[in-house]
Amino acid sequence: MSNRILWLLTLTVTGLASLDSSAASWPESRSDAVKVVAEIRRVVADEGVERLEKVRIGGIDQWVSIRGSDRRNPVLLMLHGGPGWVSMPTSWYFQRGWEEYFTVVQWDQRGAGKTYAANEPSVIAPSMTREQMVSDSEEMVAWLRREFRKEKIFLLGHSWGSYLGLEVAQRHPEWLHAYIGIGQISNAPESERRGWAWTLQQAQEDGNAKAVAELQELAPYAKGTAPVPLQSLFKQRKWLNYYGGMVHNRRGGDAEAAAIKLSPEYSDADVAAVWNGNDFSMEHLLSEVLSLDMSSVRRVDTPVFLFLGRHDHNVSSELAAKWADNLTAPEKQIIWFEQSAHEVMIEEPGKTLLTLVQQVRPIAERAGDIAP
Repeated sequence: MSNRILWLLTLTVTGLASLDSSAASWPESRSDAVKVVAEIRRVVADEGVERLEKVRIGGIDQWVSIRGSDRRNPVLLMLHGGPGWVSMPTSWYFQRGWEEYFTVVQWDQRGAGKTYAANEPSVIAPSMTREQMVSDSEEMVAWLRREFRKEKIFLLGHSWGSYLGLEVAQRHPEWLHAYIGIGQISNAPESERRGWAWTLQQAQEDGNAKAVAELQELAPYAKGTAPVPLQSLFKQRKWLNYYGGMVHNRRGGDAEAAAIKLSPEYSDADVAAVWNGNDFSMEHLLSEVLSLDMSSVRRVDTPVFLFLGRHDHNVSSELAAKWADNLTAPEKQIIWFEQSAHEVMIEEPGKTLLTLVQQVRPIAERAGDIAP
C-alpha cells in the first residue's frame, strides 16, 4: 500500500475526508512545505499581531519577526546566539506556545540571517564590534518599548545573546521586567577549557583514537585569556557536538539546523545566505567573545532567570550556576533542565513554556502589563 493511500485513509478515519484534494496533497517543493507551516501557525486571534519587517537600527535595516495572540501581552525579545546562529528561522517549532502569553520578537542581528542578506557585508564589516552589537540591542529594546507603548519588556539572551542581554540588563535595568539567560556566558575561557577536557574524556572512553588525537593536538587549549583561533575552536566543537555537548544525546545540531529550510520568514535567498552570515559573524566576533570573563558582574538591578541545560558543555552551565550564586539581583532563579544541553528551548520546549508562564510572566502581571 502506497504512502499516499495510507495518508488518505488516515484522513477518512479521523473525520477529515471532507478536505479537498489540494489540502491532502504532499508538498512538492520548499515553497509548498513552507505554506503548510505558515498557515498552521498563522495568528488568527482577535487581538493578535503577526509582523515581519525591517527596522532601522544602528543606521542599517535589520529584520524582526513579531508574533503574539494579543498585542497587549508583555513583550519578550529573544537575542539569538552564535554570533550568527539565528533563531528566527527555527522559532516556528519551539515558539508557538510562547505567543499565547507574550508578544515574541525574533531579531536577526547585524551580520546575521535576513539582516546579513539585506546589507552589503563589506559595508557593515567595520561595524561588527561588541560595542556596536550592544548598542544595536539597546536601540532595539528602546524601539519595542515605543512601538508597543511598554515601560518594560522581557529580554531573553541565548548563548552569545546572553552576553548582549546581560550588558543591556546592567546598563538599563529600568527597561526590563526581567532578564532570562539560556546557555549563559560567564567565564568564557574557563568554559572553553572545561568543554575541551570533557570532550577529550568522552573520546577516550569511547576509544575514538581520531578524536583523541585531534583534541590533544589543540593542547594547551584556551590558555589564559588569549582568543582561541577559530580553526582550533571548530575542531573542538566538532567533537564536543558529536558527543552531545550541544544537544543532549544527539550527535550535533543537524536536525535543528535543517528546520531553517521550513521557515516561513525566510525566502530561498535567505536560506541560501544564512550560513554565509553565520561565518561572517563568527569571523568578526567569536574569538573575542570567548575571551570574556563575565563572572566579574556581581550585581544586576532587574530580576534574573537562568534556564540551564544540565548537559551543556558548549557554554558551561556549571560555571553559569556558580556565577549566579554570587550575583545580587532583586529576584534570582536558576532552573535546571535535566534533559538538555545548550539548546534548552528546543530540547525541552514544554518545560521552557511552563517556566516562562509560571515563573517569569507573573512579574509583568504584578506590574499590570498583561492583556485584560
